[in-house]
Amino acid sequence: MAELGMKWKLKAKYDEVLAQVPERLKAEGFGVLTRVDVKATLKEKLGVDFRRYQILGACNPSYAHKALGMDLGVGVLLPCSVVVYEADDGTTVVTAVDPMQTLAGQDARFMPLAGEVREKLHRALAGLAG
Repeated sequence: MAELGMKWKLKAKYDEVLAQVPERLKAEGFGVLTRVDVKATLKEKLGVDFRRYQILGACNPSYAHKALGMDLGVGVLLPCSVVVYEADDGTTVVTAVDPMQTLAGQDARFMPLAGEVREKLHRALAGLAG
């Protein structure tokens, strides 16, 4: 199976990286609309323990507006998911959706837009300290 999304493995601690992600995204025009604490949710709903793992829903309003103007159905792919989790070896992993895999992979009309969004997400997250 091909690797999903764009991935960075960082030596920095989970809490440090998790705090950096929204600011790095903001610098590229994204806001964090949603935050899912998977560890807490699985504990509450299933009573199971899980690693520290959060899913952030990032949105760049300009790009979302352009995409929705092209096809209202694209909303099922919004917002852009960014995952931050603590790996078994103590490192922190950040993975972001790759719009070239999801959006452009479904409809070639979205290729230029998906490429721009991918570039912004990559630039934001590649700059994480760690």
